[in-house]
Amino acid sequence: MADLKNKRIITIATTGAYPQKSDNPAVPLTPKEIVEDVYECWKAGAAIAHLHMRDDQGKGAMDINKFRETKELLEKLHPDCDIILNMTTSGDVLATDETRMHHLPALHPEMASYDCGTMNWQNSGIFQNRPELLEKLGKLMIEENVKPEIEVFDPGMIGNAAYYIKKGIIKTPAHFQFCMGVANGIKGTMKNLVFMKETMEQLCPGSTWSAFGVGQSAMEIMYGTIAMGGHIRVGMEDNVFYKKGELATSNRQFVERAARLIREFGLEVATPDEARQILSLPPRK
Repeated sequence: MADLKNKRIITIATTGAYPQKSDNPAVPLTPKEIVEDVYECWKAGAAIAHLHMRDDQGKGAMDINKFRETKELLEKLHPDCDIILNMTTSGDVLATDETRMHHLPALHPEMASYDCGTMNWQNSGIFQNRPELLEKLGKLMIEENVKPEIEVFDPGMIGNAAYYIKKGIIKTPAHFQFCMGVANGIKGTMKNLVFMKETMEQLCPGSTWSAFGVGQSAMEIMYGTIAMGGHIRVGMEDNVFYKKGELATSNRQFVERAARLIREFGLEVATPDEARQILSLPPRK
């Protein structure tokens, strides 16, 4: 691992559950659009693709057939692409516990999101992650050898993850994604990023981590994360603007900037295989 200490993983979150073409025409919505976007981002340096699916009306959907179509299209059209697929287990307000996880044993992604707590979402609803779901999902991920990306929106969720680690429901070493700047979650500031990292190190020692900031906190969190030894996530799930007043032209644009900043800092962009080593994932078959 010593030769990987200067490597930084870029995750591309291409789509999310909410941005529409009306927000930014470049948001990919169909499996074909997502596949081509992921491929371009991989060529630019992304090692992980965090995938959400949309239904035919463009709404977030835990549709196993859309996930399957996306995975199979990527393998068919771009067999050279060795990016790590990280499939969401959220993003559909109508999903049941079963539909949030039924794609994992069917499609065997290397990673999947694990949202470690319930919160009021954007002042508009409840993002519900009940203990029963977290226990079932954690056990299924162990059975299917899927690495959890533990998404935490406040420090209490880190404590919740520590509980599930202690119970053996999350395997170690764990990997955290600090989701910052979301309404009703922790604000995206450097002070809070330091606090999140220190909380994780105290409660879940030996874990790896990544972070992103939504909206105006995006650049501050990206710079801070790189400087503090973390990995970074970028993409239109979190921001449709490249900078204030300027829509992003593509997800690749975000990845290119992230890669440039990593290199400017004297570090290196991790390849997918290097990311697998950093995250303790099995080698690609």
